[in-house]
Amino acid sequence: MNKKLQKEEQQFLQGPRARWRELKYTLGAVMQFIKGFRAMHFIGPCVTVFGSARFTEDHPYYKLAREVSYKIAQLGFAIMTGGGPGIMEAANRGAKDAGGYSIGCNILLAREQHINPYMDKFVTIDYFFVRKELLRKYSHAFIILPGGFGTLDEFFETVTLVQTKKMPYLPVILMGIDYHKALITHINTMIASNTISKEDSEIILFTDKIEEVLEHIRKYSISGVDLKIKSNYKPISILGEKA
Repeated sequence: MNKKLQKEEQQFLQGPRARWRELKYTLGAVMQFIKGFRAMHFIGPCVTVFGSARFTEDHPYYKLAREVSYKIAQLGFAIMTGGGPGIMEAANRGAKDAGGYSIGCNILLAREQHINPYMDKFVTIDYFFVRKELLRKYSHAFIILPGGFGTLDEFFETVTLVQTKKMPYLPVILMGIDYHKALITHINTMIASNTISKEDSEIILFTDKIEEVLEHIRKYSISGVDLKIKSNYKPISILGEKA
């Protein structure tokens, strides 16, 4: 990770700074969004897969991510991930196995994160918040596999956006039931404590069955969705765009 960028992010979160520095940071974030928009504009509808960077290819969750992504790619969706190793690599690899389109939205980190070799296209983003919006913007469903703080952040923020109607209803599917037992228990505790409603919990499908995942996506994501890129989205050469 670029140490200058790391220092800039740390300083940004330490309170008010000179106005020109705040403007410079804001413009930098805007440019990161534009970079992402230009890279992702022609990829078509995606399903995003979230999960840990730490699982190796012989792990059951790596194999599950690869298999479910293979099946989803066969439905006609591009598979999008954070572009790194572990679950992300497995999902991109599954898409490639199926002859589908495989996308990554990578981020610069001090450790763990590196580009996996199973992507047709990827973009590297400096800021987590920009990256998360790009991972959501182009997706019609979200698969959450076992992971750490980052995966849970992506999961709960996506669910919150659906709950508060900042996003339309899109399937959020939690896989790895045994791994997520304590999380599922906590969600039930929130329902019992009335901090969320029973309807809020129904945003999430809990399953390890790939056919249930596919049926859920068919029901809520494919209905009324054109899986082809809209014909009026034409590349503009002056912006460096390619079909």
